Amino acid sequence: MTLALDLDPARLDDAALDLLFREARTVNRFTDDDVDPAEVMAAYDLAKWGPTAMNISPLRLAVVPRGEARERLGSHMSDGNRAKTLEAPLVVVAAADPAFHQHLDVLAPHREGLAEDLEGKPEQRASMARTNALLQIGYLVMALRARGLQVGPMGGFDAAGLDADLFAESGWTSLLVLNIGREVAPGGTHPRAPRLDATDAVTVL
Repeated sequence: MTLALDLDPARLDDAALDLLFREARTVNRFTDDDVDPAEVMAAYDLAKWGPTAMNISPLRLAVVPRGEARERLGSHMSDGNRAKTLEAPLVVVAAADPAFHQHLDVLAPHREGLAEDLEGKPEQRASMARTNALLQIGYLVMALRARGLQVGPMGGFDAAGLDADLFAESGWTSLLVLNIGREVAPGGTHPRAPRLDATDAVTVL
């Protein structure tokens, strides 16, 4: 089946699509240019508009500049991710908040009684928080790229240890660590791996 494309002039141009997708890379090493934590705030303010189930918006971000907190974070990273996390200009721990229901009076006032219903369902909340926060992390990566930043998302770390160390009070659960910089250092990316074509991954029923 052939799909006809309506070339809407309001769509992003090729330069923007290259920035977000085709030319964007997962970065392992950055130049030493500083990244202001305010950049993460600005990127979140873009990413927050992406949809989540019932607008529960469970993504939480811990911004970790260089210093004592970064050293603590580094101690929980896997061997292959520790050095690049310690060296990155800025690091964000992206987490899910299983207590997202406490904000539903603001986020989902149309779902009367939902917060009270979820209060006694911690397993359901944890599952909902994880799924929707992962979705939001995808939006966040795109938002950071849109602001001209380079990103290296990673999943290699001791999540239980990190959560006990950094999130004991909040109860957040870590999902990914994002290293962030302005420019790619020489050798900072691997050769691009191939991707499946749409014909291999998309079925029109």
